[in-house]
Amino acid sequence: MATQHTQHSQQKDKGTMGAGSDMAGAAKDTAGRAVDAVKDAASNLGQKAADAGSYVAQKAGAATSAVGGEMSSLANTIRDKAPHEGMLGNAASSVASGLESCGRELQEHGLSGIADDITNTVRRHPVPAMLIGIGLGFFLARMVSK
Repeated sequence: MATQHTQHSQQKDKGTMGAGSDMAGAAKDTAGRAVDAVKDAASNLGQKAADAGSYVAQKAGAATSAVGGEMSSLANTIRDKAPHEGMLGNAASSVASGLESCGRELQEHGLSGIADDITNTVRRHPVPAMLIGIGLGFFLARMVSK
């Protein structure tokens, strides 16, 4: 009878181990599906973020071009309305030329063109650029601390 009881206990342990193994396999499958679902969601989210970024960049480019056009238009208005002679005429002409030049640059190259120009200027003149940066930093610090 003790032998039967031992055999019955061993069969019960094997059954319990089989059920535990089945549960572990099911848990692994569920975890694997959950990981796949999270990866898919992250991939979709990443794609949507890239699409949104592209859309924003496209709109920013269009807005930059529009601002460039408005700057050129303002330059023409200044030329038409400002005096044509004397010191005031020279100043108005200089302002109009600067606006027109910046407007054309914005229309043709956008903000990246301006950023490239600034980068090249800083590379050609590092010391003045550094001094300007220090001066701006000092000025901003004074403005914020008040």
